[in-house]
Amino acid sequence: MPTDEQPGVDQAAPNGAGRGPGGRSRPRMEDVAAHAGVALKTVSRVVNGEPGVTQRTAERVHAAIDQLGFRRNDSARVLRKGQTASIGLIMEDIGNPFYSALSRAVEDVAREHGHLLFTGSSDEDPVRERELALSFCARRVDGLIVIPTSHDHTYLLPEISAGTAMVFVDRPACLIEADTVLSDNVGGAREAVDHLIRHGHQRVGFIGDSPRVATAVARLRGYREAMAAARLGVDDTWVALSSPTDKAVRLALCQMLTGPAPITALFCGNNRVSVLALRELGASGISLAFVGFDDFELADLLRPGITVVAQDVARLGRVAAELLFRRLAGHCGPAEHINVGTRLVQRGSGELPPTRIVGP
Repeated sequence: MPTDEQPGVDQAAPNGAGRGPGGRSRPRMEDVAAHAGVALKTVSRVVNGEPGVTQRTAERVHAAIDQLGFRRNDSARVLRKGQTASIGLIMEDIGNPFYSALSRAVEDVAREHGHLLFTGSSDEDPVRERELALSFCARRVDGLIVIPTSHDHTYLLPEISAGTAMVFVDRPACLIEADTVLSDNVGGAREAVDHLIRHGHQRVGFIGDSPRVATAVARLRGYREAMAAARLGVDDTWVALSSPTDKAVRLALCQMLTGPAPITALFCGNNRVSVLALRELGASGISLAFVGFDDFELADLLRPGITVVAQDVARLGRVAAELLFRRLAGHCGPAEHINVGTRLVQRGSGELPPTRIVGP
């Protein structure tokens, strides 16, 4: 048996194997062994961090690696284990600060487990979500984390049966049972509206995302529960659900502020709706009590500061990723449904009493 001081054998790779772009020869482990004057197994132990090599020999191997520019072939190594050491993350829009923060949390967990993270944006398009998910699966990612847009995820059942781990985050999967990590949308909305009610408001409006979005429906439920608990009726003109656009928010506010029972406070269902509503209110010179679901950049710098229901976005991403890697490690059992708590951040806008409301 060779010792860690015996040279290995340097054999040419067949059919041009081991050559990089342009036909340049790419250093192999055999080349490192020959350069360091040790056995091939010794180089393997050093590269993979295994014991059984003296410090002096390890230093010689590392010096040869540096001089030759050798890089370990991780693809071949992980494929031998039946894995690709990669996971996929499908979001609505990586440009949204909410999703970029969630992505970073997932990436941190993936890195801890020696995995690469691939991401894609669905743009709230079910067709694009499906294309991304199946493309990631075709590239044999070990698992997928999905912020869903589709209302039918049965197309993923063959991939799940084939062994691809799946976790849904921020919104639940549709028509399949799957691991899910959500914020406490109902409880957070209920707390926001109850906060406005406790500051003297009886006519509270709600502008939310499209009714196709599960979180919008859950936050509307929290709004209605808070109003019902306070024995306050809800006028039809006080509620608006639609895709967040300038026009939709402008029409919703006009309806809420000019009817026979105008609102004195507003609760917005996500950060995009909040920004659009605040912009419209500012342009109209109207000030009223305001709470938004989701924090957003500069919310604390406005005057008054914007009171929000803050989601723990980093925890959402981390919990989802840790659940995915538990599945990859062999954890079995029924689908898990995990709720992550929210917190009310008081900054001034949600604490304005009805008498402070002014218009143009």
